[in-house]
Amino acid sequence: MSDVLLGADLGTSGLKLAALDAAGATVAEAEVDYAVDSPQPGWAETDVGTWRAALDAALEQVAPALRGVTVRGLGLSGQMHGAVLVDDAGAALAPALLWPDRRAVAELHRWRELPAADRAALANPLVPGMTGPLLAWLGAHRPGLLARAAGVLLPKDALRATLLPGADWRRTDRSDASATLLWDVPGDRWSTAATAAAGVDPGLLPAVVPGSAVAGTAGLLGTEVPVVVGGADTPLALLAAGTRTGVQVNLGTGAQLLRPGWTPAPVADPVVHAYADTQHGWYAMAALQNGGLAWSWVREVLGLSWEGLLDAAATAEPGAGGVVFRPFLTGERGGVAGPDARGSWSGLTAGTTRADLARAALEGVALAVGAALDLLDVPDDGAPVVLTGGGARSPLVQRLLADVLGRPVVHLQVRSASATGAALLAAAGVGADLEARRELGTVVEPAPHEGLDRARERWRRG
Repeated sequence: MSDVLLGADLGTSGLKLAALDAAGATVAEAEVDYAVDSPQPGWAETDVGTWRAALDAALEQVAPALRGVTVRGLGLSGQMHGAVLVDDAGAALAPALLWPDRRAVAELHRWRELPAADRAALANPLVPGMTGPLLAWLGAHRPGLLARAAGVLLPKDALRATLLPGADWRRTDRSDASATLLWDVPGDRWSTAATAAAGVDPGLLPAVVPGSAVAGTAGLLGTEVPVVVGGADTPLALLAAGTRTGVQVNLGTGAQLLRPGWTPAPVADPVVHAYADTQHGWYAMAALQNGGLAWSWVREVLGLSWEGLLDAAATAEPGAGGVVFRPFLTGERGGVAGPDARGSWSGLTAGTTRADLARAALEGVALAVGAALDLLDVPDDGAPVVLTGGGARSPLVQRLLADVLGRPVVHLQVRSASATGAALLAAAGVGADLEARRELGTVVEPAPHEGLDRARERWRRG
């Protein structure tokens, strides 16, 4: 091992770092968790310094394994949406506002009132945690802060700015820009109408450049390392998996169902998202805010570890004794459920056990994923659905998804597909020939079960 490429994935609740060698194998990796702050109900924030500290800690973890190795480049993957206001040096003026944040619900009316052609050109559902509505909220409630800002960045771009002081921080890529509710999808450019709806100076928006473009060099691991602009986490997971047809399900804090090869077009009232990928194409996405997020809440309420939740669920029969779990703790984006939807357990009896509650929680998220798949209208050609993300590592979850989706599934065995995708972008930026080594698990075929069929009907009735 002489050369490596690094990829860092800036997630909602943790950062993952992967080092790939010239053969595309992961030779070192690290993960650092952090909390999302919620100073008021429905708010979601993280200090940019927390992200930088997590990256530094992850680099420290992999340093022993990379001693004497040439680090060719670093790519950044980031959670999508959100907003970070920065000063003229690219330093954050306030905590980053994140995609689960709901404070801008009232501001969405500005997007609904856009002329029909301008609204259709956005081609995406209206979600309060996207950059545009959050900027509108800041203008209404924190006008002094917005007036001080020299720019607005997406999360991964704000992290990159901490690595490259003095470099041009006013950059993002189209995979992140297209997910802001400020992007004209058919025109593939910033939307003048949506920017006006947000009430911000267009000069605050970053320039859009290829994700593989080198933004500067940073002192990392005792050497100067080229850092590329990077991309959004979801399309980078697609890049790492090599998925070009069919469907891919990423199950993490939320859940994203991805259909690559999408052709963008104006849509008046869309139920799925249309985003740019990290190369030159587009993909459709049906998204759920409540995936692993809901399971984390269940674990806390039931007093179980992740392993304990899985073990308890495994002892209950499919159908969870008639208990139904709806996972929409933070509302949803439309399609499967709306912003005002809420989570619940129903069908409880005096005989309901903790194992039933655990099983129902796993089934509830899986059934929501199944409902999201219906929105994408992906033909069933018999090919396995590719699974990525930490929530899909469990054989029990894989079995449940196969049964609910009625399609074979296969798990891409990589700790962070998005971090791997970021390393691939870095390789492209520095002219390295790199292809990720992809190891797929066992294909899990669907198996019909009467109890799960009944659970699906109960879940659909609400």
